[in-house]
Amino acid sequence: MSKSRVRSLLAGVVGTVLVVTVAPAVRAEAAPASVPLVADPAAYVDPFIGSSRGGNTWPGATRPFGMIAWSPTSTTGDQTSTGAANGYEYNVTKVRGFSLTHVNGAGCNPGAAGDVPIMPYVGDVDTSPTADTRDAKYAATFSHANESASPGRYTVTLDSGARTDLAVSTRAGIGDFSFPAGAAANLLFRTSNSLNGSEDAEISIDAAARTVNGSVLTGGFCGRRGNGGGASNPNRRSYYRLYFSAVFDRDFARTGTWKDSSITPGGTTATGGEGYLTGADRAGRGSGGWVGFDTGTDTGVRMRVGISYVSLAGAAANRDAEVTAGSTVESVAAATRAAWTTELKRIRVGGGTEARTTAFYTAVYHSLMQPQTMNDLDGRYLGADLQIHTLRPGRKAVYGTFSGWDQYRAQIQLLAILRPDVAGDMAQSMMDFAAQNRGIWDRWLHLGAPTHVMTGDPAAPTLATYYAMGVRNFDVNGALDSLVGQATVQNPDALSDAGCPGQCLGQRPTLNTYLALKYAANDICHCWGGAAETLENSLADFSLAMWAQRAGRTGLYREFLPRGDYWKNTFNPAVGYQAARRADGSWQSGFTPATDVGFAQGSSATYTWMVPQDVSGLAALMGGRSAAVTRLDGFFHDENGNWAVLGGNALRYDPTNEPGIHAPWLYNGLGQPWKTQETVRQIVDTAYGTGPAGLPGNDDLGTMSAWYVFAAIGLFPQVPGRAELLLGSPVFTRVEVQRSNGVRLVVNADGAGMYVQGVRVNGAVLNKSWLPESFVQRGGVVAFSLGSEPNVRWATAAGDLPRDH
Repeated sequence: MSKSRVRSLLAGVVGTVLVVTVAPAVRAEAAPASVPLVADPAAYVDPFIGSSRGGNTWPGATRPFGMIAWSPTSTTGDQTSTGAANGYEYNVTKVRGFSLTHVNGAGCNPGAAGDVPIMPYVGDVDTSPTADTRDAKYAATFSHANESASPGRYTVTLDSGARTDLAVSTRAGIGDFSFPAGAAANLLFRTSNSLNGSEDAEISIDAAARTVNGSVLTGGFCGRRGNGGGASNPNRRSYYRLYFSAVFDRDFARTGTWKDSSITPGGTTATGGEGYLTGADRAGRGSGGWVGFDTGTDTGVRMRVGISYVSLAGAAANRDAEVTAGSTVESVAAATRAAWTTELKRIRVGGGTEARTTAFYTAVYHSLMQPQTMNDLDGRYLGADLQIHTLRPGRKAVYGTFSGWDQYRAQIQLLAILRPDVAGDMAQSMMDFAAQNRGIWDRWLHLGAPTHVMTGDPAAPTLATYYAMGVRNFDVNGALDSLVGQATVQNPDALSDAGCPGQCLGQRPTLNTYLALKYAANDICHCWGGAAETLENSLADFSLAMWAQRAGRTGLYREFLPRGDYWKNTFNPAVGYQAARRADGSWQSGFTPATDVGFAQGSSATYTWMVPQDVSGLAALMGGRSAAVTRLDGFFHDENGNWAVLGGNALRYDPTNEPGIHAPWLYNGLGQPWKTQETVRQIVDTAYGTGPAGLPGNDDLGTMSAWYVFAAIGLFPQVPGRAELLLGSPVFTRVEVQRSNGVRLVVNADGAGMYVQGVRVNGAVLNKSWLPESFVQRGGVVAFSLGSEPNVRWATAAGDLPRDH
C-alpha cells in the first residue's frame, strides 16, 4: 500500500547479453574493462536502510522471495501496536519478540503479518505476558551497537543479556538463543500477537519431543485505517492461518501457557485470539506459551522452526527438509547469503561511490523480497478462497503478496527484467487467485487474499508489462480474457461503498456508469476519488490495448485503445488540471491544485502528470510542449527556483508516493531530456541515501527501491504495458545486467558529470532519449558519453521524442 513514501530502485538481471554502454557518440564505445564490477554485492547490502523516516523496512533474516522473514517486533509501550508499520523502527530500541513473517515497506500501521513473535525473556514468567499491556515487563531494550544484519542473518544482544542469532531458508529458520549463566531463561511464544491482532491462536508444547507447535488465524491488513470504512471495513477479518513447528536441541526445564490474564505454569496447550481492534479494545486479550531452560551449565539453546499456510504437518516438513538437524546458524546463513549473491549479481555495477553502491544493492535487495513464496515443498498452498490448492504442473512456485497500485510503476518492471521466470509464475499465481475470487483481480493481495486497498486496476498494466518484456510462462490468453472481462462486465461489488475510501470493495467500481460517461463521476463512483480512478483506469485500459496488439487481437486493441484517452474527460481546461467531476458533467466546486478531493493519496498537482501513455496529448492540453515544460519546472522547483523534490508540499513533487514517481522522466517526452538527467540526479542524491533514513517514505514492497535502481543505471520504463526504456544518466561507469532468460544488458558510462553528451546503441549513434522494446527483449549495448554541462540539442527533435500510443 502506498502512503507517503520513497522507494529505492532495484536492479538485477539474468540472461543473454544486453549491453548498455555509456560512451561519447563520436568515440568507440568499448566497455571500460579497467573498471571492475563489484565482486561481492551482498557485502554492500545494508538491511537497516529505510528502517526510519517512514520507510517501513526491517532488518531481519529473509531469502529472495522467501516465505519466512524473521525480524524484530518493536514496541513503544502498547502491546496492540508497534514502533512502525511492519514491526521495526530504528529509533525504537525496545522489542517484544522476533516474528516469523513480514511485508516490506507497506504503509498501514500496524501493517501486515508479524506473526508469532518469539521473545527470549530473562526472568521468571509469573504473570500473563498478555496482561503486560504496556510491554513493561516481557520486553527488552537494546543498543544498536549490539545489533547486526546482513542478507539472510540477524543478530542482537538485548540489554537483558539474552542474545538472538537468526538465519533462514525459504520456509524455515534456525535461531541460537543464549542467556546469562544462572538466570531464569525462557522463550515466550506470543502466538496471538500478530501485528494486526488475530481471531484465534493455538499452541501445543511437547516436552518429550522438545517441540512447540501452533498457529494463528489472522489477517486484517489496513483493517484499522481511518480512511478504510471504519467499522464496516471489509479487511477487519481473517484470511489466513499461519502454522509453525519448532524443535529444540535440548530439554525444557519448564513449560507454561497463558490466556488473557490467566497463567498456567506447567501448561502445554492454550487457545485464544486478540481481535482486530487496537488499544483498550484489544489490550489484555490473547494466548501463548513458554518453554524454559536450565542455564546452570549450558546457557544456549538452538531452535529450528518451519512455517506453512497449509498445515502443521507442512510446517514441520518444510523445516526438516530445509533446515536439517545438523544445520547451524552459520550454515543456513551462508546458504541464504549465497542465494542473495546469485540474485544481486544479476545486475553488476562498477565505478560508483561506496555510498551509491550501498544504496543501489540495498535497493535491489529490497525489491526482491516480494512476491513471496506461498506453497509448501509438497506444492500445496492456501488459495484466495481459503481452500488448499496444489501447484499447477510445470510451475516452479506460487507467489503471493502484491501491492498492485504501488508496484506496477517500477517494481514489476525490475522483476520482469531480472527474473522473467518469477514474473511469469507471479502472473499465473495472480490469475489463479482471481479465479478463486469469483474471477475478480483484486488491487492489493496479501498472500493470495484480496484486501481491496488503493484504487484502479493494477493487475492489467502489471501483466501487460510482463508480456511486453517477454514474459510468456503463464496462461497469456486466459489472463488477458479474464482481465478484459473485469474491464467490461460490472462485478456484483461495483455498487458497494464498503471500505470506501481506501479499501473500496468493488474492483472497477461503477463500471457501467464509467463506460457510459467515459470518466468516474466523483459523486457516485463508489471509489476513493473519481479523477484518480479515471487516470488509473485509462492507463490500465491502454495497457490492455498494447497487450492485445502484441497478441494479434486487433479487434480488442481497437476497442481498448480509445479508453486509454478517458483521462482527458477529467482534465478541466478552465483550470488546467485534473479535477473531480460529477455525474451531471459539472466540476467539483472549491478546486485548488493542492486539493485531494477526487484523488487517492495525492493532490491534483501530482495526479495531473499521471499520463505516461500520452505525454504529447497532455502537453497539447497544457498549451504545447514549451508550456508543459514550464509547468513541469514549477513542479520540481519552488517560486524562487530552488529544488523542491523532498515532498511535503502538495503543489510540488512528492518522492514518497507513487502517482508522481515517473514525472522526472517526462522531460524526455517534452523534448528537454537534459532536465530529466539533472532532476533524477537531484532526487537520487537528496531524497535517497544510506543509513536508516535512506528512503524518503514507504518502500511499498520494493517500489521506491526499484525506482532508485532504474535511476542509478540511467534507464526507466516509459509506460506500463510497454517495454521501451527512457534514458537518464547512470551514476555508475559500468553496469551489466543478465536476465534469467539469457538476455544480457550492459551499461557503461564515459566521462564526468550528469549530462548526456551523446549515446551509441550497439555501435550506432542514437539521437533519441529512449530505447525500443527490442533492447529489453533481445539485448544490446548502450554507450553514454557524459559531461558537466547539458547538451540542449541531443534528442530534442520532434521525430526523436518517445512515441505515444
